Amino acid sequence: MNRLTPYAAVVLRVAVGLVFLHHGLQKLHMGIPGVAGFFHGIGIPFATFAAGLVTVMETLGAALLILGVIPRIIALGFAIEMAVAITFAVIPGHQSPELEALLLAGSLSLVASGGGPLSLQGLMKKG
Repeated sequence: MNRLTPYAAVVLRVAVGLVFLHHGLQKLHMGIPGVAGFFHGIGIPFATFAAGLVTVMETLGAALLILGVIPRIIALGFAIEMAVAITFAVIPGHQSPELEALLLAGSLSLVASGGGPLSLQGLMKKG
């Protein structure tokens, strides 16, 4: 390990956060009813509730992740979301899960490592 190793989590945190933020903004544009309709169509229970939860997670949660606020908790939520997406949408749709698997792996890495030294949470610990 070298002195730059802790900063790898920062790069991963921002990259994962930006991808989720992009998808969250797309969901906001679709609207909760549109997302809920999609979720219902692929068999996700409580589709309207799930659509609202995922949309908030992918917008507000992604912003918090990018900033490094409670990164382990946010990343755990994203890991669960990707496991559900792979199970309910990707595999049944006979699609390749590259993006979802990569986001799952990145999220699990952030659960393990935390947000890195350049995060609001890291700065608050120093202060």
